[in-house]
Amino acid sequence: MDDIVRQAMVKWPNVPNAYGWLGLDARGNWYLRDAQAQALGAFASGTPGAKGSMLRHEKLIDFIQRNYAADAEGQWYFQNGPQRVYVELELTPWVWRVQADGTVQAHSGQPAQLLEVLTDESGRVFLRTDLGLGLVHSQDMGLVADLVEQERWRPTPVRAVDMPIEHGYVTSPQARQAVV
Repeated sequence: MDDIVRQAMVKWPNVPNAYGWLGLDARGNWYLRDAQAQALGAFASGTPGAKGSMLRHEKLIDFIQRNYAADAEGQWYFQNGPQRVYVELELTPWVWRVQADGTVQAHSGQPAQLLEVLTDESGRVFLRTDLGLGLVHSQDMGLVADLVEQERWRPTPVRAVDMPIEHGYVTSPQARQAVV
């Protein structure tokens, strides 16, 4: 976490959390969701416009990614100065980029240590790493196929619906907040 963020948290300790305003899609892209986008439906609903506007400002994306973490309940957030902005996840909290040598990097560029390869009923590939669970980026499926064919990776079958509970993450903190 950036020092400036830590300092802001101390200076303004009682800033309310924000829900629904930021989303991470299955390709590792960040989306800003204004009130109009939120009114169209859930981030992962597939409703046109519900995702919001994809962020393209590299320095803003880097700032978000440096200050991206999970709380004790498995809800992922971006610590924006004193305010915690909870993230709506299209699928998982991480999107993995697979390198030709089989190493793995998060959408944020962080290296990760591979612990387990999983595949769901739709053929999507998930990786459990020291950083947590994430989806393999669709552009890297050829590399995954090569690693499986070489028997360097051995996927375990899973059910997609079970992933959030089994791996301790919440896809929609906003929806969870509405229930609590």
